[in-house]
Amino acid sequence: QVQLVESGGGLVQAGGSLRLSCAASGETFNRYAFGWFRQAPGKEREFVAATSSQINTYYADSVKGRFTISRDSYRNTAYLQMNSLKPEDTAVYYCTYDPSGNYYNAADWGYWGQGTQVTVSS
Repeated sequence: QVQLVESGGGLVQAGGSLRLSCAASGETFNRYAFGWFRQAPGKEREFVAATSSQINTYYADSVKGRFTISRDSYRNTAYLQMNSLKPEDTAVYYCTYDPSGNYYNAADWGYWGQGTQVTVSS
């Protein structure tokens, strides 16, 4: 059974930084992509970033140049470094793994963590 556990969320002022971690267990995690999505109150879950098993990276336009996704296959952990945070980045951030199709579509991902809250104050 695959399990994903996020950590690193919190409250930060606009312009600040946070690093989210996603610790994975249950199988060898070199084979598939990791991703990050976020969901703000009253909004749909939206794609943030993904990294493939070949370490290709993909980003939503809203976070390009500010967020960096990475993975440490030895530690079975994915990261999301978030810099220059804005109030509109406030959301619950979810780690996900093993997409069956379109990285940008939440319904195509197989496993999800419980989420971690990120709040950016103005």
